[in-house]
Amino acid sequence: QPPPKSKGGKMLSLLNWRLKVTINDGRALTGQMLAFDRHMNLVLADCEEFRRIRPKKKPGETETPPEQEIKRTLGLVILRGEAVVSITVEGPPPVVDEDKKNALPAGPGRGMPAGRGMGMMPPAGMPPMARPPVPFAPPGMPGPPPGFRPPGFPPGMPFPPPPGFSGPPPPGFQPPPQ
Repeated sequence: QPPPKSKGGKMLSLLNWRLKVTINDGRALTGQMLAFDRHMNLVLADCEEFRRIRPKKKPGETETPPEQEIKRTLGLVILRGEAVVSITVEGPPPVVDEDKKNALPAGPGRGMPAGRGMGMMPPAGMPPMARPPVPFAPPGMPGPPPGFRPPGFPPGMPFPPPPGFSGPPPPGFQPPPQ
């Protein structure tokens, strides 16, 4: 059955259809048309190339050997419109189940909002964090930056030093020059 007529013309009605495109060097390309433009440039998915070759006639043979067709899988192809000689319909677009169209594939790579005021939420179905947040600073980050005061500490009150930094400075310690 032919593809349905549409307002955008014949090519628009062939989007996603399986087409056989003959090009000017004699090759035929078969694939699903994903896109086209006014120059007849085509984008074909799952594309295969078919070439007809005549085997060489050996000396002494009277009859010519039969033509052979060589098939080559190409995948996604962008074809220049200048090379297109003819286009024929090979088959209708593949059928997509309505259930599978909107379903996300299973796996950890699901996009989630994060940052800029959004709390970090674990993905649905994931267990919450098994351990509480670390109460001390990681190595190399001994404490808060200078001038930082947590809520509840008045401006003149000294901030308690981080664990391991209490008491007088070690012998031989020189404060930085001012």
